[in-house]
Amino acid sequence: MILHAGLIARRGPQGWRGVLIEGRSGAGKSDLALRCLDLGFRLVADDRVLVWSSDGRLFGRAPDTLSGLMEIRGLGVRPVPALPLAAIGLVVRLGEAERLPDRETVKHLGVELPVLTLAGLESSAPVKLSHALDHLG
Repeated sequence: MILHAGLIARRGPQGWRGVLIEGRSGAGKSDLALRCLDLGFRLVADDRVLVWSSDGRLFGRAPDTLSGLMEIRGLGVRPVPALPLAAIGLVVRLGEAERLPDRETVKHLGVELPVLTLAGLESSAPVKLSHALDHLG
């Protein structure tokens, strides 16, 4: 299945853990991913993510034609060092974030994942995403 989303990952004690970034076109998916790269994340896929499940886990990668490429608004499509794939541990939805949200999950291909809603263009969004991966993902 191909999703209109971005996928970034950060290395932790148990390997690379991915964050699927979902949102409407122009919501800031690539912008948030780009800012997360400065926090130690690596790009897996920008704009389109090919996802599949295996052994109860969800994985994602870029389609071959988009691998290692990222659209950077104002600069165009640029090459960026990227991972070939990552296990997905968290879904971030771009939108209006609630102050004290209830825990939310989503199922993709039968795999249940925690969801965090973020205002992706806020300056604190990359740090919030990083904390959520540590505590939810």
